[in-house]
Amino acid sequence: MAELLINYAPYETRVALVEEGQLVEFYVERPKEKGVVGNIYKGRVVRVLPGMKAAFVEVGLSRTAFLYGGDFLPILEGEELSGEPLESAALTEVLREGQEILVQVIKEPVGSKGARLSTNITLPGHYLVYLPYMSHVGVSRKIRNEAERERLRHLIEEIRPPGTGWIARTAAEGAGAEELRLEMDFLLSLWEEISARAERVKAPALVYEELEASLRAVRDLLTQEVSSVVIDDRKEYQKILDFLSRAAPHLKGCVRLHEGPRDLFETYGIEADPRRLLSSRVWLKSGGFIVIEPCEAFTAIDVNTGRYVGKRDLEDTVFKTNLEAAREIAYQLRLRNIGGLIIIDFIDMEDPGHREEVYQTLKEALKRDRAKTAVKPITDFGILEMTRERRRESLYEVFQERCPHCGGEGRLKSRRTICYEIFRRLERMGPHVKGKVVEVELHPEVGEVLAEEADFLGEIESRYGFELRVVPRGELPWWEYKFVLKNDRLEAQNLPREKHASG
Repeated sequence: MAELLINYAPYETRVALVEEGQLVEFYVERPKEKGVVGNIYKGRVVRVLPGMKAAFVEVGLSRTAFLYGGDFLPILEGEELSGEPLESAALTEVLREGQEILVQVIKEPVGSKGARLSTNITLPGHYLVYLPYMSHVGVSRKIRNEAERERLRHLIEEIRPPGTGWIARTAAEGAGAEELRLEMDFLLSLWEEISARAERVKAPALVYEELEASLRAVRDLLTQEVSSVVIDDRKEYQKILDFLSRAAPHLKGCVRLHEGPRDLFETYGIEADPRRLLSSRVWLKSGGFIVIEPCEAFTAIDVNTGRYVGKRDLEDTVFKTNLEAAREIAYQLRLRNIGGLIIIDFIDMEDPGHREEVYQTLKEALKRDRAKTAVKPITDFGILEMTRERRRESLYEVFQERCPHCGGEGRLKSRRTICYEIFRRLERMGPHVKGKVVEVELHPEVGEVLAEEADFLGEIESRYGFELRVVPRGELPWWEYKFVLKNDRLEAQNLPREKHASG
């Protein structure tokens, strides 16, 4: 069984899903950096681009959001025209600049890209998702028992208002009619409130804000496999109970308040240090390791045998390392919430059967992941391509930011490169500092390299008739240095002869 731990502070909420003592999902939300996925806005179309199959919509965020044709249901004046996304070629027939439409954010803004929108509004509850503009009934693919799928589909058909659309979530497995009917009423009432607010406000405007982290965690993660929810703040505890009173009253008994003297995560032995969570190298029990490197357009994962030598032969060693890596990769993707395109470089395997087994092992391990994934078979060269649904920020985006010194490249200029850069700067300023003393403040390690190049440095001093004094500053990073022109003047008789000749 699993437990859901919620550590609350006014500045940050941390949510940990723990299965058999192991942290498997970890989310952090900060009020100052709160995401917008799930928010519903009344937006104004500012531009329609048929060639890009998209429209740009102003919803009140810092950047204009965008709506792809595939995310657009042709809804006008509150009427549903069809149940299928609109062909993008017909986008201009339905959308026009200045038009006001109701949209929901389905992807956070990333870099210079604005948020991604959809007009297919969804209101998720604990058991159900309400689809205001659809009329079909669906069941989560995570529910694999066909008899249970049919039971849920039939039950929802019986109790839903005519013409309304619903999806049974994973948590609905085993739920009865009364539980589903109660949540239906709650979501229908919520939609009425949203619709009424949308009528009153002028675009751009926020008409519904997604639940905060603690409530969202209870709504989305409290499944049959989760035995309890433990939270360490009394106000948030009461807020969760109030929420469940309206949405799922029978689940209130699962919620407990942690009041011990020790930190909640410490009590449960949860390691939440960002450096450890996001370490690029992850060791496997066998002695092999994987290296995870987030890139601009994808995430690269490399598998290595490391210290593992196997018991029989090289193929056996490679196969077992890849099997263990496949399970660990699925775990790390879920834990770090890595989304988008993922390229995995497994160690080359000669046996096609081994490649197939590693592929199937990865697919099986990914079944525990709530995010949608698509996986391609391993190529002859050991490369596997896959995608994982990306809706909210990964832990990299939460805990890290682009390095201002290396621009996010992860590498800096070498000390010798900086040393030669100083030489070139000295040559440019040389004609202007004749007879003067110039100090260069730099990191001691760069100073050591500079000392190794004393001959070149002496040449520059002699050519331009100035003196350079090196001032080590341990507090400076090695890529930083600065020049200071001193008032001291060199005595003319001490200057090299060629300096007099040039003067």
